[in-house]
Amino acid sequence: MPISNAIALANTPKRNAATMNISDLTATLEYWLTAGIDVFSCERLQFPQHPKSLQESITPAPGRSQPSQPPIHPFQHPDFPEEKTVLKTPPATAQSSAKIVPLAELVTKALPPEERATQLNTMAQSLAQCTRCNLAHMRTNMVFGVGSTVAPVVFVGEGPGAEEDLRGQPFVGDAGKLLDKMIHAIQLQRQLVYIANVVKCRPPGNRNPLPSEIEQCQPFLFEQLETIRPQVIFALGKFAIHCLTGLSGPIESIRGQTPRWRGIPVIPSYHPAFYLRTPSRKKAAWEDLLRLKKMLTELGSTQPSPRSIQDHDAPDKPDRHQI
Repeated sequence: MPISNAIALANTPKRNAATMNISDLTATLEYWLTAGIDVFSCERLQFPQHPKSLQESITPAPGRSQPSQPPIHPFQHPDFPEEKTVLKTPPATAQSSAKIVPLAELVTKALPPEERATQLNTMAQSLAQCTRCNLAHMRTNMVFGVGSTVAPVVFVGEGPGAEEDLRGQPFVGDAGKLLDKMIHAIQLQRQLVYIANVVKCRPPGNRNPLPSEIEQCQPFLFEQLETIRPQVIFALGKFAIHCLTGLSGPIESIRGQTPRWRGIPVIPSYHPAFYLRTPSRKKAAWEDLLRLKKMLTELGSTQPSPRSIQDHDAPDKPDRHQI
C-alpha cells in the first residue's frame, strides 16, 4: 500500500477520533518517509538496504541540480511508477468500502526470528545521526535498545540517564541494576528479554522528556515493538505508560489494569528509580512482577530457561527478596 493511501485513510472524516491517535499516526508516517520507507506491504515495513542519515534523506546533496521533470508527489517514489497515481476524492454520494482501522489495532505480521536482528540493526543505523529534536545536540550516544529479538517481554522505560548516555545501552546505571534483580526474581535473565526507552537520547539533567521529544521518538519504539512482537510489554513509569496506552494520572490508579498496545497486553508499573527513592514501595514491584510471571505462563512463553543461557543457577521459584 502506498503511504498516500494511509494518509487518505487518516484524513477521512469517518475515522474514530476516540480510538485513533492522529499525532501518533502522523509521527509514524513521517518516520517512514525520512527512513526511506515510501511503500509498505500488508506484512512488514521495508527499510532501505543502505540507509542514509535522516538529514540526507530530506536534503539534496550540495551542488546537485534539481530534476527537470515535474515534481513527484511527496508520498510517491520514482522507483514505484505504478504507485504514482494520487488517490482522487470519491464523489460525496459514493460510499467508501475502505475499512478504517484504529491505529491502536494496527497489527503487522511478525517477522521470522532470523530477520528481526537485521531489521533492528538497520533501524539503529538509520537513527545514528538523528537530529529530529534538540536532544541530539546534547547526547554522547544514541541509546537504541538491547536484548533478545525473540523476547517474551519488552521492558520500556522513559529515557537514558548519564550512565546509559556514556555506554550507549539502556538501564545500566543504578536503576538498571535494580531492574536486573527484578527480572532475575521471576526466573528470567536480561539476555532473555528486550529493554528499550521511549526517547533514545538523554534529556539534560535527567529531566522529564518533553511532549515534542516523545512525539519525535515514539515511532522508533513502536517499530521495535512491532519487529519483536512480544507476548507482554512492561511499561516502567508514567511516560512509558502514557506513550503506549494513552492513560494518564497517578500510576497507582493505573496499576492493575491491562490495556493493550496493538493487541499486546501492557502491564503498567513504576520506574525502578522510584523504588530507589522509595524502598518501602517495593511491594508494588513484586505485585507487578507476579502479574507478568502469571501472564507469561498463561500465554505459554516458549523462551529457553535461564539455565540454558547462564552457567550459574537461577532460583527455582520467584524470590521477592532479590529486589
